[in-house]
Amino acid sequence: MTDQNTDNGGFSDIRQHVDGHPMTSLLGYARPYWLRLLLGVLAAIGTRGARLVPPIIIATTIDRVVLGSDDPGLLSDLGLFTAGEITGTAARIAVLEQLVVIAALAYLIRSITRFGSRYLLQSSAQKIQRDLRNDTYDHLQHLSMDFFASHQTGGMLSILNSDINRLEQFLNTEFRQLIRVVATVSGIAVVLWYYAPTLALIALAPVPLIGIASAGFLQWIEPRYKSIRETVSRLNTRLENNLGGVAVVKVFNRYAFERDRVAEQSRSYHDEQVAALRIRRAFFAGLRLLTGIVFVLVLLIGGRSIITASTSEQAVISTGAFAAFFLYLRRLYSPMRRIGRSANKYQLAKSSAERVFGLLGQTPTVTEPANPVIPDNIDGQVTFENVHFSYTDRESVLTDISIDVPPGTTVGLAGATGAGKSTLVKLVSRLHDVDSGTIRIDGRDIREYDLQALRDEIAVVEQNPYLFSGTVAENIAYGDSDVLESERQGSSSHRDAVVEAAKAAAADEFVSALPSGYDTQIGERGIKLSGGQRQRVAIARALLNDPSIIVFDEATSDVDTETEEQIKQSIDRLIADRTAFVIAHRLSTIRDADRVIVLDDGEIIESGTHETLIEEFGAYAALWDAQVEANTADDRSRPVTTESE
Repeated sequence: MTDQNTDNGGFSDIRQHVDGHPMTSLLGYARPYWLRLLLGVLAAIGTRGARLVPPIIIATTIDRVVLGSDDPGLLSDLGLFTAGEITGTAARIAVLEQLVVIAALAYLIRSITRFGSRYLLQSSAQKIQRDLRNDTYDHLQHLSMDFFASHQTGGMLSILNSDINRLEQFLNTEFRQLIRVVATVSGIAVVLWYYAPTLALIALAPVPLIGIASAGFLQWIEPRYKSIRETVSRLNTRLENNLGGVAVVKVFNRYAFERDRVAEQSRSYHDEQVAALRIRRAFFAGLRLLTGIVFVLVLLIGGRSIITASTSEQAVISTGAFAAFFLYLRRLYSPMRRIGRSANKYQLAKSSAERVFGLLGQTPTVTEPANPVIPDNIDGQVTFENVHFSYTDRESVLTDISIDVPPGTTVGLAGATGAGKSTLVKLVSRLHDVDSGTIRIDGRDIREYDLQALRDEIAVVEQNPYLFSGTVAENIAYGDSDVLESERQGSSSHRDAVVEAAKAAAADEFVSALPSGYDTQIGERGIKLSGGQRQRVAIARALLNDPSIIVFDEATSDVDTETEEQIKQSIDRLIADRTAFVIAHRLSTIRDADRVIVLDDGEIIESGTHETLIEEFGAYAALWDAQVEANTADDRSRPVTTESE
């Protein structure tokens, strides 16, 4: 079996929504912290400058103190050291002490600036990461439901976690490496040129070659890292699906099947990583070979010059400077070799940035007008006028739906699975927008309302309600922002409202019996509660919202007959003055509805009261008779249930 939605799971389609260069967009998040970054850069340059001093100290010590040369040297030219011939042991010791002081100051400056640069740059990277993750998550939450329908959760988590973390790591390390390369190479080039222009040309010759090679490496590695990121995302999606469905895997004993599917994607990831690793290692090995050749040439030419020097022929470099030369070469090529690694990290970061800013470039398909209407109150009149709707790349789900629902009316929706019942009520809260036609609330097109104000007036209880990891009270309080904030702060000032909602939903009795009552942790997705208990908590959550319109989507499908009757009684009381849409598999739930609408293949085929539809002997009557017969047969079968069962 091959994976479906491979591209969507990997989010490869969102790259086309990046506005401009992704790394430029990343720098836009650094703009608010420009002062911290500027100070960090200046401190980093100061660190690089301080690191240039010790080799100069060594060169001066060898030439002036040990060998007694009268060459003034770089420190003298900079005004940091006295020029002239040094004679006598005492004078040499005094000069050495001067050099020690200069070296100590250099190390002190280096320590201070290194702390400052690392703290300022790394803390700025953390702030950028925080802002980027917050914005990405917030933007993701505001995208329309069609985006979530076509993109898998594993891919979203991969962007919010690994991709944004990779960008933080790039800013944290590679940005400092860029400063290191520029400052170190520039400073060393100046010093080497001062000491020996000829040898400096040899030492600096690989610099442009390394730059050209790194550019070529970037171009080669870019498509491979894009592929690797997509493979990682698909692997995350597979793992997330399997872990989420672990109960199904266990029940059907599909351990081997799922292991093979994960192994297949792990193998793809392994093969792509090894292929990129092979070329990457070869590239770095080539850089080391190039720098090794330069080292040998400098050793040969500089060493011969010193050995063959005579009174009539001055060496191209002094002995002390020759020693310092090799210290600088090591420091020169270390960051230069890092260019290749930084290029590698840059490409990884760019690939992640494309996914992050591609996601930020996504626009919701359900939008508000420029000046949305915020109603003072909603009576609850709902009108469907010639509504047509279809999901992307699918056949029509709803066709020419026209319904007028007066305020306070309870409408029951019946029909086979896939008839369009759930889709119809989702359109009311604008989880999707109609393809054509109009839905009005209180006579106004719902697309004219402020989206949040509209949804505040509509509560939904789904067939499989989603509960958050947390306490029972927190999940019920989710229906009211003030109550929820009170629970989050650990206050019990609004607990009475939570309890009243639970009582109305016939949930208080079982909640009170839990180990910690309303403060009981219910686990991920409410796994510690039964299906019926989760539905009653969800009903309490919806009721706390005190909406004008309530949607019950198979809200009593997972409860026993006694609990269903309790919930039904509560619902009857609470929807007396509200408009309600009740989708029911058990037709007994909508028997007392003011109006029952029967859908088939996205079209209304019957409409009327329960009694009227029964008398018409149509599709609804056939469904009712089938359920009555099934319930009767079930009742007859119960006495034969054995004790062991």
